Amino acid sequence: MSRQRRTFLSLAAVAGGVAALRGLLFGASANAAQSTDAVYEVTHSDAEWRKLLTPTQYSVLRKAGTEYPFSSPLDHEKRAGIFSCAGCALPLFSSRTKFDSGTGWPSFWAPLENAVLKKRDITLGMVRDEVLCRRCGGHLGHVFEDGPKPTGLRYCMNGIAMNFAAGADMPRQSKITLPVYDSKGKMT
Repeated sequence: MSRQRRTFLSLAAVAGGVAALRGLLFGASANAAQSTDAVYEVTHSDAEWRKLLTPTQYSVLRKAGTEYPFSSPLDHEKRAGIFSCAGCALPLFSSRTKFDSGTGWPSFWAPLENAVLKKRDITLGMVRDEVLCRRCGGHLGHVFEDGPKPTGLRYCMNGIAMNFAAGADMPRQSKITLPVYDSKGKMT
């Protein structure tokens, strides 16, 4: 292979990596914009969302950006309570389903009932399931199949997309079945 061709291929690979990283960190992919054909209970114009949210929340919730790993205090939150959408206050996750995934983002093995929607995401050269707030359509993160029992799922969420209420009661609509373990650590 000629030296020019190798140089061109190397530069193309670097440019592709930079574009992928930019999309991962700042939501700059073609699939990142919120769907305009979906109808949600809570809707606002783009200008209204910009006024309601901080610039980082807007980037994540409305443009499918990603916060930097290990940057959210919610990743280390260990108190009992409820995590809700920063865009519309819908309860999303219970602290009872939160676990330390070591990824740098708050992770849960299950959402509250009727709290989130999943949408296929094929950006960055991979197939993933994007997680959206059911009520406002805000981008929360992605769900992966490498989580703990009982679901085997890891809802990897952007902390900036959520608020936390310590000691909050479980919403009435949630019906999470928590696992029961015996003395040997086996689920019964």
